[in-house]
Amino acid sequence: MLSPLFATVGLLAILAGGLCWHIYAKHSRGLNAPEQTVNVTILDKQSIDVEIAHQQVGQDTQEYWIYVQKGHFGPKREFQVAMHYYQALTPGDKGALTYRGDQFVHFALQR
Repeated sequence: MLSPLFATVGLLAILAGGLCWHIYAKHSRGLNAPEQTVNVTILDKQSIDVEIAHQQVGQDTQEYWIYVQKGHFGPKREFQVAMHYYQALTPGDKGALTYRGDQFVHFALQR
C-alpha cells in the first residue's frame, strides 16, 4: 500500500500539471481568454505563401500577419489577420487593437 506521503505528492503533481495546462491554454492559445483592447502602433506586416496539399477553389494561398507594439517600449506581438485588414493597414498606423489570447478580433484605426 502506498504511503500517504507518496499519495499526497502524486495528487499535488496532478494538480500542478492541470494548473499549468489551464494557464497555457488561456494565455498562450487564447482558450476562454477575455477579450482585450489596447492602443498599438503597426510596426510591420507580412504575407506568407502557404502550401496546401488539397487546395479547393477560392481557398487563399497566403496568410497575412501584422506586427504591433503597445506604446514606445511595450511588448511586440504578432497577429494573423484577414486580407482586408492586411490591405488597409500600413506600418506606422495607430489604433485600438482588440484581441482574445493570440487571436486577432478587430482593429480600429485612429485618425
